[in-house]
Amino acid sequence: MGELILVLVVLFVLPGIAVVLTYNRFVAQVASIDATWSGIDVELQRRHDLVDNLVRTVEGYADHERSTLDAVTNARSRAVQATSSEVPVEDQARAEDALTEGLSSLLAISEDFPDLKADRAFRDLQRQLVETEDRITASRRLYNLEVAAYERRRRSFPSNLVAGLFNFAQRELFEIQDAGAKHAAQVSW
Repeated sequence: MGELILVLVVLFVLPGIAVVLTYNRFVAQVASIDATWSGIDVELQRRHDLVDNLVRTVEGYADHERSTLDAVTNARSRAVQATSSEVPVEDQARAEDALTEGLSSLLAISEDFPDLKADRAFRDLQRQLVETEDRITASRRLYNLEVAAYERRRRSFPSNLVAGLFNFAQRELFEIQDAGAKHAAQVSW
């Protein structure tokens, strides 16, 4: 009789406990991914607000650079629209890439306007933008680490059985261009 109970425990109870533990771990990972994504979302919103203020500041000095200002404004608008939860992460990343490109052009304009470079509001916005970009990079790294760990579990046996059974969906990494790295000085020998 004791052997039968042991066999039943091994056949039914232990696998049941394993399924529950695996399910709960997936739930915790999804919650962690969502929390790290909200950190990115906050910083992206801050970035979008700073870009709007930066464009207004540059307009006062370089209104004849209308095409660049319009391109940045349009890229910002697309990036803001892409922050909807229905927009795939990859599409959000492409919208942020376009904004990064526009920002690079906008900041390059300041090189032609010494008064703009000396403007306290412009310098402050530039500093805040750099700090925000750093926070986005840190948040993105954390998010991508969380997603990578989740995806490893989701695709590994036997966790993949639980993931499939309970429809734990694939999560995408958030890869955007690093504005600082893109314009890093090139050294040639």
